[in-house]
Amino acid sequence: MESYVLDWANLLLRWVHVITAIAWIGSSFYFVFLDSSLTPPEDEDLKKQGVSGELWAVHGGGFYHPVKFAVSPPKLPGHLHWFFWESYSTWISGFALFTVSYLYSASTYLIDKSKMDWAPATAIVVALAFFVVFWLLYDAICRIFGQRKNGDAIVGALVFVLVCIASWLACHWFAGRAAFLGPGAATHAFCTGPGAGAMLRGRGVPGF
Repeated sequence: MESYVLDWANLLLRWVHVITAIAWIGSSFYFVFLDSSLTPPEDEDLKKQGVSGELWAVHGGGFYHPVKFAVSPPKLPGHLHWFFWESYSTWISGFALFTVSYLYSASTYLIDKSKMDWAPATAIVVALAFFVVFWLLYDAICRIFGQRKNGDAIVGALVFVLVCIASWLACHWFAGRAAFLGPGAATHAFCTGPGAGAMLRGRGVPGF
């Protein structure tokens, strides 16, 4: 019975993870297109409001006119749609899948005794600490260096080094597939949590 439940949980979580990832990547591609297609605003009123780009588009018989503010506008509307659930849902479903597939069967899929002869409970604690520590390190990098001169380049270089360290540690601590999943999940955690906060801080949004 336990094996039956785990198989179904694995299947359902895998499909949820794939579908939410498609939504996340799709919305990301849309904003990549939007940013690359923006033109400087022609309306003087938009310029005074701090608009840095605009786009006129048509889809499904409707006309759309999105505009982009270079920094946070003086006053935000009461209803602000924030594209974060696509990313959050992808990470949450992925972590749930990781829990069902790897943490629950740590002795089989998480531990490689030729690398580290851990007890299952120890391996689980180390795997969870792996995410938390690298999340905190990424957030610290963004907060310390993100607002400095050439901050983007500095943060990018330090995050590259951080991912390399995470990959090296994972490959020396965990079994094969889990070793590759660890840095990937940690990187997604960076983007979902402190990464979003760093981008909002850079655009002057209060509270981040």
